[in-house]
Amino acid sequence: MDQRIGIEQELLNRFEGEPLLSQKTADQIPTLWLPRDRLLDVLRFLKLEIEGPFLCLYDLFGIDERRRAHREGQPEADYALVYHLLSYDRNQDLRLKVALSEDDLGLPSITSLWPAAAWYECEAWDMFGIEFRGHPHLRRILTPPTWEGHPLRKDHPARATELPPFRLPSERQEKEQEALRFDPAYWGMARHGDNTDFMFLNLGPNHPSVHGVFRIILQLDGEEIVDCVPEIGFHHRAAEKMGERQSWHSFIPYTDRIDYLGGVMNNLPYVLAVEKLAGIQVPERVKCIRVMLSELFRIASHLVFYGTFSQDVGQLSPIFYMFIDREKLFGIIEAITGARMHPGWFRIGGVAQDLPRGWERMVREFIDYLPARLDQYEKMVMDNGLLKQRTVGIGTYSTAEAIEWGVTGPGLRATGLDWDWRKHRPYSGYENYDFEVCTAANGDCYDRCRVRVDEIRQSLRIIRQCLEHMPEGPYKADHPLTTPPPKERTMEDIETLIDHFLGVSWGPVIPPGEASVGVEATKGNNSYHLISDGDTVSYRTRIRTPSFAHLQMIPLISRGLMVSDLIAIIASIDFVMADVDR
Repeated sequence: MDQRIGIEQELLNRFEGEPLLSQKTADQIPTLWLPRDRLLDVLRFLKLEIEGPFLCLYDLFGIDERRRAHREGQPEADYALVYHLLSYDRNQDLRLKVALSEDDLGLPSITSLWPAAAWYECEAWDMFGIEFRGHPHLRRILTPPTWEGHPLRKDHPARATELPPFRLPSERQEKEQEALRFDPAYWGMARHGDNTDFMFLNLGPNHPSVHGVFRIILQLDGEEIVDCVPEIGFHHRAAEKMGERQSWHSFIPYTDRIDYLGGVMNNLPYVLAVEKLAGIQVPERVKCIRVMLSELFRIASHLVFYGTFSQDVGQLSPIFYMFIDREKLFGIIEAITGARMHPGWFRIGGVAQDLPRGWERMVREFIDYLPARLDQYEKMVMDNGLLKQRTVGIGTYSTAEAIEWGVTGPGLRATGLDWDWRKHRPYSGYENYDFEVCTAANGDCYDRCRVRVDEIRQSLRIIRQCLEHMPEGPYKADHPLTTPPPKERTMEDIETLIDHFLGVSWGPVIPPGEASVGVEATKGNNSYHLISDGDTVSYRTRIRTPSFAHLQMIPLISRGLMVSDLIAIIASIDFVMADVDR
């Protein structure tokens, strides 16, 4: 049975007579509009009652529908809230939507069902002004507490030039300074008693152990962590807002800066989603090139993690050796793409140019060189007794807890769950490669490192297959909506020249539709949910990053441990704040 028909029919049977409206989408994910008064009932049924339950709240975000022209088959709405659920048992996604009117932007919180909803609901309030009744601490999360307005509303300015000149009069400065004052009660922290108190400690937002501009407010009894609150948003750059003002093509370089260690792997879910909207089928050579470059960047990112993880728990030498290997790898990436960390090299319908002469020799030398180095690192890091003492049994969580909190990627596989998007939902031709899904068993700091170390060897295995079986053919699809568009006849007739000029300067006009595509990125699952309104720019660009969900788990896995344990936990999560704050 078709998955869409199956889950939709199950819901229609269970909620017979309810106005559940089905919406067709380009990605074929079952999508239903719910009446707001039945939201909790439907979600409770999907998580707790249905066979093959949807245990993971994969994403939650808002849409400002007020300026959208193409809404055929959808109910009237000023705003919409989207709940993206995932069932690992079914290997299926489900998208639920609730229509909201501008004069009533309130919904019940679902934090009682999914604790992971806490940050997502804060984000929806911050960006759109959607309120959630019963939320334990609804607040600004990506913008400062003194911010005025809700940035992802369509009437909120996108550029500083649309705003009056910035001024900071004394009364506003005092207000901003007061907003920085730390109040334990505001963060839900209770004092110990009338005569004694816990110690409150700021770890960050500028601290070498927090891997970016990230603050953790610690409540301590001696060195024991009684409670902690992660605070994010210091690195927020409005990436989703920029995605709704740039052309489809010109936004590609911005994606590199999300997980800035992942390089072109950030391009991949974005261009795959655009290609799904446009109906573009890419050649086999394009698929293989994309896989090879993605796996090269997976190795580069994992080497940074490997070195900084060992450094955070007390080893200094490994990071220098691993950065030498990363530099060798960047030499290959630069030879192929012309850039190192942020190539922005994938294109809608293909890649920027074909592989250069001599690429095979460079790639072969590297994949022959690295395994012996990995053997040395195994003895230096993974077999080190001190590192094991600092990481084994520290920061543990189970598979059920990982799914409950939306953990994906190596952090999920470290609990023993054999799940990898490249295997279970292959994209870009991954179904043609022979590699193993790396897992561990204990879900602790050590195992989260173990999985990533093993993945480096599997990436080498995939790259070797790309090297030995690279298909012949074009490096870009023959489709009018590819970027840049075909140029062959531009000097032959004025119509083709005009079409090419518009395609380059304005970008392609993508047909109206909605699509979400995720990939197995370096830190977990990274996906783009794109809505086209039949224009040269995206109407809604939603970026679901793995680290946003992962950092929310820190209080759960660190209470009762020591501050030194928290450093190991932070290191084992493998995040960059650009991936969190966007």
